[in-house]
Amino acid sequence: MLFIATTINYADRATISIAGPAISKELGLDAVAMGYIFSAFAWSYVLAQIPGGWLLDRYGVKWVYAAAIFLWSAFTLVQGAVGFFTGFTAVALLFTLRLAVGLTEAPVFPANARITAAWFPTHERGTASAFFNSAQYFATVLFTPLMAWIVHHFGWHHVFTTMGALGIAFALLWGQVMHGPKDHPSINKAERDYIEAGGALLDMDGRGAAAPANAGRVLRQLLGNRMLLGIYIGQYCITTLTYFFLTWFPVYLVKERGLSILQAGFAAVLPALCGFIGGVLGGVISDWLLKRGYSLTAARKIPIVGGMLLSMSIIGCNYVQADALVVGLMALAFFGKGIGALGWAVVSDTSPRESGGLSGGLFNTFGNTAGITTPIVIGYIVQQTGSFNGALVFVGLNALVAVLCYLVVVGQIRRVELKP
Repeated sequence: MLFIATTINYADRATISIAGPAISKELGLDAVAMGYIFSAFAWSYVLAQIPGGWLLDRYGVKWVYAAAIFLWSAFTLVQGAVGFFTGFTAVALLFTLRLAVGLTEAPVFPANARITAAWFPTHERGTASAFFNSAQYFATVLFTPLMAWIVHHFGWHHVFTTMGALGIAFALLWGQVMHGPKDHPSINKAERDYIEAGGALLDMDGRGAAAPANAGRVLRQLLGNRMLLGIYIGQYCITTLTYFFLTWFPVYLVKERGLSILQAGFAAVLPALCGFIGGVLGGVISDWLLKRGYSLTAARKIPIVGGMLLSMSIIGCNYVQADALVVGLMALAFFGKGIGALGWAVVSDTSPRESGGLSGGLFNTFGNTAGITTPIVIGYIVQQTGSFNGALVFVGLNALVAVLCYLVVVGQIRRVELKP
């Protein structure tokens, strides 16, 4: 269920990148204007992370998550109506609706981390977290060709209506089948004892543990922890790669490499598929290292550092001409990024027991600040230089900074104990 929810989540984020070239042409928008529209989602998504985490801790994961799926899908669907407007009104409406999607998607990843911490023992958590996190690539594999086909044959408006309707249907299914370990109708005592003995938290909601009066104290302690600060900054750098792929990558293929939007939709599948494979593999490698006797610190850092170094191959696209080589280097970069994207497993490992929602929200606040900066910075680079070369260097250097964060700043990975 987490994998499907996250797939739909990322597909709805990516709708704007697939529709982007057609929207840009129809509304007459330049690269900087498109950069701001691409970033709209992340402005509200970042600002709502900590309130979203608080809602999860206060009111419980299941129904906050269900409401989030329904609302972001409804706002996605309504974006299809932007085509009835023109000029500034259309741009303002699209920007506002993207803000609304970001606002309502905010609780999702902190909730994913909380559910994973409740349902999985420590030595299985890396694979579980990697599985739902890899959905960001699977969304591209599954939906990018479909969305490109819809744009090509029916127009960009129908991308939004199709994805919105799908999400609303899934929200209804979620409410029926999602339960915590303590109240799932099919769980038995042996399974519950097994996951609890392995370090699972069992309480999926943690309701009331981080009361509103304590939220500020909890946040101060989290931000004052060097290990967590290194993890947060590292996640910002890792997420820079994600947002390049979600926003500018199809535009790069169309405008820099001369592909049609339909060709770009299919060309994006291979890098996304490699990212998906790498994403699952990173979790499997991490849990395998744990079972082989490596410390939790080593088991998490080895895939993260190795994957981020591999993802720097994205810079190589500046030095090749053949489209096949470009797609191949992008595939290698996103394979590495997938292996290194273990941040949510680390969140499940390190979050205080009583405030998993706030901790995950803070982590995602840092990470998705890259969703604001990356589209805008790349927009200005492209506008000023007339090329994507500098943009790819910018993305690759962020991967290097992530490596330095985990090697120099983070230190030992362990669960944080809040002080009274």
